Amino acid sequence: MNISNASRIIGAMLIAAIASGAAYANAQQGMSATAGAVAQRVAASGSPPRPRPDTSIVRDVRRALRRVPDMDDSEIHIRASHGVVTLTGSVPESWQISRAGNAARSVLGVTSVTNRLTERKSDAASIEQRLAASAG
Repeated sequence: MNISNASRIIGAMLIAAIASGAAYANAQQGMSATAGAVAQRVAASGSPPRPRPDTSIVRDVRRALRRVPDMDDSEIHIRASHGVVTLTGSVPESWQISRAGNAARSVLGVTSVTNRLTERKSDAASIEQRLAASAG
């Protein structure tokens, strides 16, 4: 292979690379223009999303609590008002308080969570407290 043939091959490769780059740039411009038009249509397509009904939010928070492994939600009470969820009641272990709040926050339509859960005293601790109070 002489220098003349090598120059032609390299030149042809360079031209092909430049041409494919230009085609790619044109395709990108076409795609971004199309994406921009779609985004404008979506933005102008109407009213804002409606808030979810409180009953749906309460139901979905309960379901989210039941999906938490080892969560005892039997004494958790859930209220919702315009996306604001309030958790009241008690759980047997302290780690369940924060997990319940996190589960409630993950539900679609929840804007904030007021977590008023407390840790339940065990029966043995409760009996000891009553005995101490009556003795003292």
